[in-house]
Amino acid sequence: MKIGMCMFLWTTRVTGEHEALLRDIKATGYDGVEIPIFEGTPDGYARLGDLLDRIGLERTAVSAMGDPAMNLISPDAATREAGIAYMKNAIDCAAALGAPTLSGPLHSTLGAFSGSGPTDAELKRSVSSQRAIGDHAGNRGVTIGLEALNRFECYLFNTMEALCAHIDEVDRPHIRAMYDTFHANIEETDPIGAYTKNRRNIVHVHISENDRGVPGRGNIPWAETFAAIRNSGYDDWLTIEAFGRGLADLAAATKVWRDFAESPEAVYRDGYRHIRQSWEKAA
Repeated sequence: MKIGMCMFLWTTRVTGEHEALLRDIKATGYDGVEIPIFEGTPDGYARLGDLLDRIGLERTAVSAMGDPAMNLISPDAATREAGIAYMKNAIDCAAALGAPTLSGPLHSTLGAFSGSGPTDAELKRSVSSQRAIGDHAGNRGVTIGLEALNRFECYLFNTMEALCAHIDEVDRPHIRAMYDTFHANIEETDPIGAYTKNRRNIVHVHISENDRGVPGRGNIPWAETFAAIRNSGYDDWLTIEAFGRGLADLAAATKVWRDFAESPEAVYRDGYRHIRQSWEKAA
């Protein structure tokens, strides 16, 4: 098992200016960090990867698609192609960074709603888009971890069951699933069962408290969650995803209007101890 920290708590664009923070994350005990990819070129991410290597941090990547002009399920072919092009560049950047996984709600436009649930036509278009993305990801050695989001952030996939049934239909080895404790706590009638029943597709796990704050301080059933993950044989990343008010656009997208911790340091230091202790107890 590896413990990671998502950099969303501070930024959507990690640079050399974050070196002191990255070194403190490493000193806390983290195995790696999760790097946001929204812009930039592979060359820039390769340089960031070099910095992380010097610090001794492994890495995963995360992204999202908030522009309706890049909607992967749009009836307009040019719009879908723009989304596929965005994803191909993000995959190229993840590969240059040295990130084996790129996760997030990379199936539809974040925060865009049609007023109804997903249609058969949208799901069919999604299969086509994800197959094209999956083929490119396979060529670059990157695995996509699609994320089921709560109903207030997207409408295409809200539950792990719906998401993983779709992934099975896509049938590409580099299109898989991410399990996020925050979203499961909202949408799943059985959050633990949502993990165990869909373990076959899960390649990444986000550890996120019910309020997006410090893991271990809220009402997520952590003992049962860690026991299920450990007993399933999962031995990969457990990455903290938390949010604050520091980035106005990201705070608006995640509906963060107040602080959930006394400091960012409390999130990653207390959060690290929570994961480490919970994993040991789960044994």
